[in-house]
Amino acid sequence: MVERLTLGPASVSELAAPLAMSLAAVVQHVQVLEACGVVRTEKIGRRRMCRIETEAMSLAEQWITDRRKGWESRLDRLGEVLNEIATDGERS
Repeated sequence: MVERLTLGPASVSELAAPLAMSLAAVVQHVQVLEACGVVRTEKIGRRRMCRIETEAMSLAEQWITDRRKGWESRLDRLGEVLNEIATDGERS
């Protein structure tokens, strides 16, 4: 759903169309995304339109990027330690 909404606004029915789930389940998913601030909905006539909240997605992307940098640093250090151990083992 989120990926679809990055292409532009869509109705709940449009979001549900390609999915193998009930419309009620899609509505529940949309409600969770809205409660998290990822999606904003508004009633237009008889349709509920959904759109992505780009600021929320940017904040999530930044958080993920920060975590990835930290893990990459830790894994690089682990690689260095393992190389040191392997090198020390070869010298013995």
